[in-house]
Amino acid sequence: MSERSLRERLEALRNQLHHHNYQYYVLDAPQVPDAEYDRLFKELRDIETSHPEWASLDSPTQRVGAAPLSSFKQVRHETPMLSLDNVFSEQELIDFDRRVKSRLVDASTFAYACEPKLDGIAVSLLYVDGVLVRGATRGDGRVGEDITLNVKTIPSIPLRLRGDSWPEELEVRGEIYMPRQGFERINAAARESDGKVFVNPRNAAAGSLRQLDSRITATRPLEMSCYGIAQQEGEAISSTHSQGLQQLREWGFLVSSELRVVDSVEGCLNYYQDLLARRDSLPYDIDGIVFKVDSLVLQDQLGFVSRAPRWAIAHKFPAQEEMTLLRDVEFQVGRTGAITPVAKLEPVFVGGVTVSNASLHNFDEIARLGVMVGDHVVVRRAGDVIPQIVQVVLERRSEESVEIIPPTTCPVCDSPVERAPGEAALRCSGGLVCGAQRKEGIKHFASRKAMDIDGLGDKLVEQIVDAGLVDTVADLFLLTVDQLAALERMGLKSAENIIAALERARTTTLPRFLYSLGIREVGEATALNLARHFGGLAELMAASEDELIQVDDVGPIVASHIHAFFSAELNREVVQQLCERGVHWPSEKKTGGEQPLAGQTWVLTGNLDSMTRGEAKEKLQALGAKVAGSVSAKTSCVAAGASAGSKLAKAEALGVKVIDEQGLLQLFASDGGTA
Repeated sequence: MSERSLRERLEALRNQLHHHNYQYYVLDAPQVPDAEYDRLFKELRDIETSHPEWASLDSPTQRVGAAPLSSFKQVRHETPMLSLDNVFSEQELIDFDRRVKSRLVDASTFAYACEPKLDGIAVSLLYVDGVLVRGATRGDGRVGEDITLNVKTIPSIPLRLRGDSWPEELEVRGEIYMPRQGFERINAAARESDGKVFVNPRNAAAGSLRQLDSRITATRPLEMSCYGIAQQEGEAISSTHSQGLQQLREWGFLVSSELRVVDSVEGCLNYYQDLLARRDSLPYDIDGIVFKVDSLVLQDQLGFVSRAPRWAIAHKFPAQEEMTLLRDVEFQVGRTGAITPVAKLEPVFVGGVTVSNASLHNFDEIARLGVMVGDHVVVRRAGDVIPQIVQVVLERRSEESVEIIPPTTCPVCDSPVERAPGEAALRCSGGLVCGAQRKEGIKHFASRKAMDIDGLGDKLVEQIVDAGLVDTVADLFLLTVDQLAALERMGLKSAENIIAALERARTTTLPRFLYSLGIREVGEATALNLARHFGGLAELMAASEDELIQVDDVGPIVASHIHAFFSAELNREVVQQLCERGVHWPSEKKTGGEQPLAGQTWVLTGNLDSMTRGEAKEKLQALGAKVAGSVSAKTSCVAAGASAGSKLAKAEALGVKVIDEQGLLQLFASDGGTA
């Protein structure tokens, strides 16, 4: 390729990449896959590497890669970057509208431009002949810092303006911010690597822009949304603020899609309420609304006060972060036994409500924050999200601050607290006796795969617990017909049915009983393996963690849960009460001897007359078989009841052995010796 052709290719690649950046980052409408973009970028970089004399400040390859700076240079703003006055109520906004109209010669027809007030960092971008030559922070409004290398790394900031109608010199003002999704992503990565965790997206954006090494800034998910034009050479770009923003959008800038123009203060108030309601669903943080007189001619008439324009106002939302005092920490026990530390705060108004409690999540979070009782803390509440402590104000820590100590026993039932290896949460081990876990524990105990107490559903469990009729699952077997019949929506017949179901539930199996106790991570399969291995409840309760680990499907964590459960004296008392109140089961065969169906895979299909499929499954498992849900060439046998369908057909097609219900009964009668 000739030098001329290569130069033309270079310009074509730059134009294509600028176009694709605009489509992706401004319009959110990518036209090529990432792989194609990467191919074009590599081709451009290769050409520029081989011809460094063709380097250009506006090339897409110049977004990152310069050597770190030793410090930021100062920049003087030719047009000061002034602040906005704030209002916090409807009446204050109405008063602002009245002042605006009183200062205008003709206030009969004018409009307000409405924009979300992004919670980010204000910046100024200077373009000369359509090329970005300088980026600067607001600073004190008159002098800021030169952050050109850093703003060049932000994909939504054009290095070269689109089109050709822009003025020779253009200064654009905007807000650099970090979207919530990107903020969560970098904080998650920081937690994994023990790096710096940012308090909020605004702090993350500010920290990213003040990096002396632009390569670090390039790794941060920053965006910029324009909110105005500071100065322009030549003819005016537009007659209104909103038209100017639309022009910036055409030149390649990201402009808020929430921009609206309204013709009255009532329209401003409606816009405020609409965005306040949608605040938490937006992909970025906002802390209010900015209202500006849309006409630039009227803006000139209104002018400025010393630090702010008279033609604009910020209507702030209720603060989402405030500072307050951490008075104490209490420990709450959830329905699964998880113990959550809850901060008791000096009441503070934040996020539109008065907050006196905040979640501290777990002790890993307490350690990460370094928080102590008596500290001043920053509390954040966003929408309906539970308030949380996000930062400790260390400079206000007193000598009276006290370390937060994890509890060793449950604050509800006094059972020992456990913390499994690799877990952040503390948990109460008193699953059978803890009042905080009572309802969920009884619901599980009565469920079909556990004790199968027919009729004892969730609503009835709620009723009997709320009525004070039961404290533990053992108390279920002391209930009377009269007690149940007295409950709301419970007649005599229904009460008699429940008592009959409880009577039937006294006869169960050891695997079902173990599963019903609700020991953490002990499901049906693990309960069956425990029953087979130990053969009896007493042997299991006396087992050490080392002995428990010898059971199939039981590792160190599950073994620690089982051992902690049976080590709690209150749990042992409830188990003993269950046995004393008639709960019993046939003895289990220990797996020390060979089981007749060990190593075989069985499938049940169709309807059985003499037992349920669940009962048949338990009997097969007791004989050592694995019971699967589908037929394959590895299936040992299919037990087919009445109306068996596709599973039976597949077994016959594969040549798998099939027996009927009578054959299954004969198998159980002979303890699996023949089928």
